[in-house]
Amino acid sequence: MASNIRIIFYGTGGSWPTPIRAMPAVGIKIDDVLNLFDCGEGTQKQIMKSSTSFMDIDNIFITHFHGDHFLGLLGMVQSMSFNNRSKQLSIFGPKGAINILSNALNVGYYTLHFPLKIYELEPDRTYDFGKFLIRTILNDHPVPALSYSLEEKDLIKIDPDRAKEKNIPSRIIEKIRENGTYVYKGVEYRIQDISAGVRRGRKIVYTGDTRPMDKMVEFARNADVLIHDTTTDSSFEPAVNEFGHSSSRQAARIAKRAGVGKLYLYHYSPRITDTKVLLEDARTEFENTYESKDLMELEVKVRHDE
Repeated sequence: MASNIRIIFYGTGGSWPTPIRAMPAVGIKIDDVLNLFDCGEGTQKQIMKSSTSFMDIDNIFITHFHGDHFLGLLGMVQSMSFNNRSKQLSIFGPKGAINILSNALNVGYYTLHFPLKIYELEPDRTYDFGKFLIRTILNDHPVPALSYSLEEKDLIKIDPDRAKEKNIPSRIIEKIRENGTYVYKGVEYRIQDISAGVRRGRKIVYTGDTRPMDKMVEFARNADVLIHDTTTDSSFEPAVNEFGHSSSRQAARIAKRAGVGKLYLYHYSPRITDTKVLLEDARTEFENTYESKDLMELEVKVRHDE
């Protein structure tokens, strides 16, 4: 059965909070697994306003260690402990994550009541999380920074007519799909006997902060959703690039070349009050561009074209 995948934009700003926009934090929920990408200041409060709970977060992926992308971790981890969390929290980041986060999370007097593990991820690697894969690349930013691609694993489609012909009980179909073969009441059933091809898994790319990069085109290839750094509109080029960021038009060019389904603008400069300027700028290059907004949620629908 295909998973339910939702994206929650907890905060869409960059650099510092404003009255209209919170710091970077994006949730991607796959069935009951909640993944958080970046955790800027005030993220726990944003999550409280959403349909999710910070107590349900399983994995946190930090793109880099500029303060606007991770300072919300300190308060949120303490709040998790105060609320009697017991399940493990896994935090992932680029080189330096273990040292930086170990120090940061030990600020103040409190007792951690649940297991917390910190991992450093390498660029150009693929990590298996069971239901999905995480791929990484190194960004073009002044400090070590990663982009993340969350990819649902391909799913074997089931032909219901063939399953019915073989009198296969519906309750064991997922077992057959999961294992390839399954023995039920002394009879072995094989996936190839009921397969109707493969449905390619959905793909969501979250860049964090980066200058526009040619290698992002291949990294984001055919993504259903690309959430790309769009700090300003193109009128601020090349200054925005000098600080390690992209304009909305530059991100749209990458989205077009990569053949993504949708581009969501993200990480707006605090000096930007009207994001429609960025949207209009991006749509001159890529029509399927949309504004992300704080607390906006969207479903990433199952692909039916393959």
